[in-house]
Amino acid sequence: MAEQRQPHRTFEDLVAEGLSVPTEGWDFSWFEGRATEARPSWGYAVSAAGRLARAEAALDIQTGGGEVLDFALARAAPGRPLLTAATEGWPPNLAKATALLRPRGVTVVASPEDAPLPFADGAFDLVVSRHPVRPRWNEIVRVLRPGGTYFAQHVGPGSVFELVEHFLGPQPDEAREARSPDRERAGAEAAGLEIVDLRAERLRMEFHDIAAVVHFLRKVVWIVPGFTVEAWEPRLRALHERIEADGPFVAHSTRHLVEARRARA
Repeated sequence: MAEQRQPHRTFEDLVAEGLSVPTEGWDFSWFEGRATEARPSWGYAVSAAGRLARAEAALDIQTGGGEVLDFALARAAPGRPLLTAATEGWPPNLAKATALLRPRGVTVVASPEDAPLPFADGAFDLVVSRHPVRPRWNEIVRVLRPGGTYFAQHVGPGSVFELVEHFLGPQPDEAREARSPDRERAGAEAAGLEIVDLRAERLRMEFHDIAAVVHFLRKVVWIVPGFTVEAWEPRLRALHERIEADGPFVAHSTRHLVEARRARA
């Protein structure tokens, strides 16, 4: 029997599909088959699970939809940590995280990313975070107990800048270095943390159609701030034509793993 060919998807069809997908949470399963991103070698969620298994009181900062914390807690030791809290500032994510994490006994607190953490000094022996917008080192130190650990995966410098520069044009060196591991080391140490481990990797990404680009830019809002299809239609169409002619659009994400400890004294 002859293979039935799939109908050609127009630019308009693909854009409409990218616009139709909900953006709340950090579940990226919709991208399967239409975009890929290599994962860091250290396996953040599994590594976080091991630390949660040894913690008494843990905080997840900017938990998103709670998916990563839920994964890690499912693999931690039964009953550990004894107390777990999470913060999130975006209302759709807050609702999703609360529904997902409440059955695990996690207290999810509404807290804007630039606000002081709504917890007492020294409340936690472990603070974790995956892709915080900006680590607020003084607040992290404040809520950590002496000897407590901060364990996180951060977005690195110049991440996905191939896509950024397609839309926004060449970026200044300051923008490329804004999230550099060296700068974050300096900020953490100035706040009173001792860096235990700091590792960085550059990872290949591929976008196979413009629907994936549209959904990605709607979901990861700091790539092209204020992104709308209407405002960026010419650049989207140009990228669609490039993918149609040359194949997947290749970019690179950057990530670094941070493990730091608050001094006991």
